Amino acid sequence: MISVFGSLVGPEELEEIRTSIENQWMGLGPKVKQFEEDFATRLGLPSLVMVDSGSNALYLALKAMNLPRGSEVILPAFTWIACAQAVALNGLKPVFCDVDLETQNVTAETISAQMSDKTSAVMIVHYAGKPVEMAKIMALGVPVLEDAAHAVDSKIGERYCGGIGAVGCYSFDAVKNLATPEGGGVTSSDPAILERARRLRYCGIAKSGFEAATNKARWWEYQIDDFCPKLLPNDIVASIGLAQLRKLDTCQATRRRIWEQYQGEFENVSWLARPVDAAPGEQHSYFTYNIRVVNGKRDELARHLLDKGIYTTLRYHPLHYYPIYESNLKLPMSEQLNEEALCIPLHPRLSSADVETIVAAIRGFNG
Repeated sequence: MISVFGSLVGPEELEEIRTSIENQWMGLGPKVKQFEEDFATRLGLPSLVMVDSGSNALYLALKAMNLPRGSEVILPAFTWIACAQAVALNGLKPVFCDVDLETQNVTAETISAQMSDKTSAVMIVHYAGKPVEMAKIMALGVPVLEDAAHAVDSKIGERYCGGIGAVGCYSFDAVKNLATPEGGGVTSSDPAILERARRLRYCGIAKSGFEAATNKARWWEYQIDDFCPKLLPNDIVASIGLAQLRKLDTCQATRRRIWEQYQGEFENVSWLARPVDAAPGEQHSYFTYNIRVVNGKRDELARHLLDKGIYTTLRYHPLHYYPIYESNLKLPMSEQLNEEALCIPLHPRLSSADVETIVAAIRGFNG
């Protein structure tokens, strides 16, 4: 079966893990610190607070922003469930907005339609790595949290996505562009948010006992001033992250080559709408290749590809459809994507033969 998502791991990752095991350091330690520094340097960020998952990065970011309890956070309906869960678990109300049909990104217009005097923040998602038009959204005057889970290599001008809004979040799970078993990160230009996030990720403890021993007599004692679960990363995950960071450019070149091949091969397929390329001045991350099947036969295409050994999926099921959010919204673009969109394989482990197989299967579909 040709997988829809995948990563490229090998001896480089094993070597980084080996050194951590030999040093008897598997928990939060020097590899986490090194990954945070190297990642922040590559992306030109003030700092990175690494955590145990991208989902928990969203939760921690919102908690560190200290938004008024009960206030509203606007976010796209066409996104991963963790975005809304992070809002709700912080005692905030998720308010869903629609997305642009072509880019699957929110716009200033779709956000404005849901704004009220209770709006305290906006969460945007750079879908598939295509940058959101940040300037227009930031001009709305509310803090913007960037979910850059798909956009670790995306830029607007010279600024990397995740480092443009008030707070940014990244995901390093097993299928992302920079893949570890699980991992995430939070960044911000506000030192107070970074300090709060770093303290909160360890159940609210500012420093470990080992760190405190240098300037405290009873270093095993500590103060806790807020509630937070343990969200710590570890050196094994960070080891894999360091190796992945070094090969990111190579993996990105593969993703771009496959993307461009798809764009060319599907240009004249009348029933298929291709995803949007990066605009001038932007850089794409090519996380997933999301087509739209505009002849009403998306499900038939998915089954056709599965029968030929090609796995596909839809990212994502619109969040306003879930009963737990009690939403009566009508969001036509998200709802249309739910019936037309399909993510086909795009990742650095695909061979040229795999790509040719996928192209032939799609071009040969008659519905």
